Amino acid sequence: MSDRLPVLPQYVFPKQALTSFAGWVADKDRGAVTTWIIRRFVAKYGVDMSEALDSDIASYPSFNAFFTRALKPGARPLAAADLVSPVDGAISQYGPIEGDQIFQAKGHRYTTTALVGGDAALAARFQHGSFATLYLSPRDYHRIHMPCDGRLLRMIYVPGDLFSVNPTTARGVPGLFARNERVVCVFETARGPFVLVLVGATIVGSMATAWHGVVNPPRGGDVREWQYEDQQILLRQGQEMGRFLLGSTVVMLFPAPPLAFNPAWSPTRPVRLGEAMANYAGA
Repeated sequence: MSDRLPVLPQYVFPKQALTSFAGWVADKDRGAVTTWIIRRFVAKYGVDMSEALDSDIASYPSFNAFFTRALKPGARPLAAADLVSPVDGAISQYGPIEGDQIFQAKGHRYTTTALVGGDAALAARFQHGSFATLYLSPRDYHRIHMPCDGRLLRMIYVPGDLFSVNPTTARGVPGLFARNERVVCVFETARGPFVLVLVGATIVGSMATAWHGVVNPPRGGDVREWQYEDQQILLRQGQEMGRFLLGSTVVMLFPAPPLAFNPAWSPTRPVRLGEAMANYAGA
């Protein structure tokens, strides 16, 4: 069966309306109803509440408060690596950027320029570099942390579609991660620039960053950009940088030369925040 067939309904489904409604519902304090929804969610997806800083389901005033729950201190120790996984999730794809081409799934690639919202000069800094795409499922911890130390330079909101970002959709929708709504965060490090992109999806009510708060909504048809080069916004490896309200995907770009990725990594393999992702060549 063609990989396109399972995703065809998403082309006509009212994704924007569903996502707006889901965000509205998830942000409301509904007392016992909220607790019931959270209990059902925990049971359905096998969420491990023993890792949560607050393991009492009834204490969460809204579904969003539960979904963006903090972990207990020490729950995710950082590996001794140049770059660590910024999230709990699963590996979608990773490896070299071939020119400006990023591998999405069999038969599908997209460009670095498309991913960062059309900024060709920014994209050119990652020619022949490396990328990693990590998928967060509904059961995962949904805060995003820094893979390395970095100073924030820019943030770009790129409007787009709201297709699901699960593996089935990644195989069936061309250019998925450069097509969906996303927030592009640009950092400078001791080894040059890197980009961390938060990719939105169906029912992802909003994306937020530690320095800005909620970026969307509002949603609109125009690219929006914030400049931080005149500020000293420094984030350390392992420090929280953002969060998703419901599951989605992060895409990271690193400049040449290509990274030496963790040899234990492979597509679909689960990953945990803080585990070794890669080292710089020659490190």
